[in-house]
Amino acid sequence: QVQLVQTGGGLVQPGESLRLSCTASRSIFSAGGMSWYRQRPGQRREWVAGITLDGNTIYLVSVKGRFTISRDNAKNTMYLQMNNLKPEDTAVYYCNSPASGSWGQGTQVTVSS
Repeated sequence: QVQLVQTGGGLVQPGESLRLSCTASRSIFSAGGMSWYRQRPGQRREWVAGITLDGNTIYLVSVKGRFTISRDNAKNTMYLQMNNLKPEDTAVYYCNSPASGSWGQGTQVTVSS
């Protein structure tokens, strides 16, 4: 049973933007904070950003100021707005619900000229 469904991603040039979405079941979304992770080629999955149930946010240093995590509790959806993308942001991005242990299916983001 799929509980976190991701949309968005794709191929963009450096400096461009993308927005990822992650829609969860109500029970998962209301359980608490949510996070985004990514796995770059040949590397381990790393945490990127997190947001609490009441909207407090925290970011990986390398994306702070470029990425914005947000959530719409009415839509049970979390977003990751990624601006000024760099080639090193190329990765498969995953959403995560720590409280439930659920993961999204992953979405590819490729930044290349």
